Amino acid sequence: MSRISVRGFAVASATAVTTVGAVVGVAAGNTQAADDNFEATAADTTLLADIPVGEQAQVQVSSLSQQADAQAAAADSTARKAAEESARIQAAKDAEAKKKAADKAEQERKDKELRANRASVRDASDFAAQGSYSISEVKAMARQMIPADQFQCFSNIVDHESGWNYRATNPSSGAYGLMQALPGSKMVSAGADWRTNPATQIKWGLSYMEGRYDSPCGAWSFWQANHWY
Repeated sequence: MSRISVRGFAVASATAVTTVGAVVGVAAGNTQAADDNFEATAADTTLLADIPVGEQAQVQVSSLSQQADAQAAAADSTARKAAEESARIQAAKDAEAKKKAADKAEQERKDKELRANRASVRDASDFAAQGSYSISEVKAMARQMIPADQFQCFSNIVDHESGWNYRATNPSSGAYGLMQALPGSKMVSAGADWRTNPATQIKWGLSYMEGRYDSPCGAWSFWQANHWY
């Protein structure tokens, strides 16, 4: 009779044997030293033949049960890890979707606010012409013509360029008006009264800043870096 040793126990069989555990050594009807070498490697090996006959079936069933439990535990662990990874990926997707929705809502709010600001502005033609204008009057006109979120940037540039003097003239270059247009005559595109009407100058200045820098604040950013615009 041959012997097949396995970790924990060995099963004796004349033909083939189903084993549970890690096979340590197999001897099939030969007397070579391999059998001894394998058995020497497994110091904790117990031969099934050494177990009382009445207990052998119980040992085999117990080992099969242990193997089934180990496989079930491994399967549960794999399933749990897969579920955790799936949950992590879904959470990341949900967070990204929420961020996009929040960004979209914020952009829509800003767009709505911008439209409201622009809808409330007045055109140069809305102001009756006067013989002269004080600085406070010119600023008041500008506040009504420039979008609220852009007024301060516009004001910063005018402060530096002309101090809100709509008749300011640069004796060296000939730059003229609130925005110091060079030459001043280019403001005729906004109105023939560009020399004497600050509303016309403001209209031209806003158009220039939006056309070249997208907005008065874009123009102010450029001015801060270069001290001209």
